[in-house]
Amino acid sequence: MPCILIVEDNEMSRDMLLRRLQRRGYRVLVALDGAQAMHVARHELPDLILMDMSLPVMDGWQLTQQLKDEATTAHIPVIALTAHAMAGDREKALDIGCDEYESKPLDFGRLLGKINALLQRKESG
Repeated sequence: MPCILIVEDNEMSRDMLLRRLQRRGYRVLVALDGAQAMHVARHELPDLILMDMSLPVMDGWQLTQQLKDEATTAHIPVIALTAHAMAGDREKALDIGCDEYESKPLDFGRLLGKINALLQRKESG
């Protein structure tokens, strides 16, 4: 089963995603800040990353750019998650390399659809 890295500093959001994804059979890794996420992504090479954009240490914007700039992690699909959805944030997220964008509060069914589509695209590509 695919491995998903959740990069989320909010405990309630993180735990909700963790439980729901595990229930669907995914292997789930967790990082609480950008620096920890970079380490996990480099060493575990997850199949997909759910990226909160407002993180301590290094925010999701910087982290995504770094991941996409590195040959070993550039192929990993990233879904941007943000509670502070502002006009232009979706375009900004896609411009820095995110493959998808989802605003909070999350619609888990819609998010799951995006996860499945990206994982299928990755397998066939």
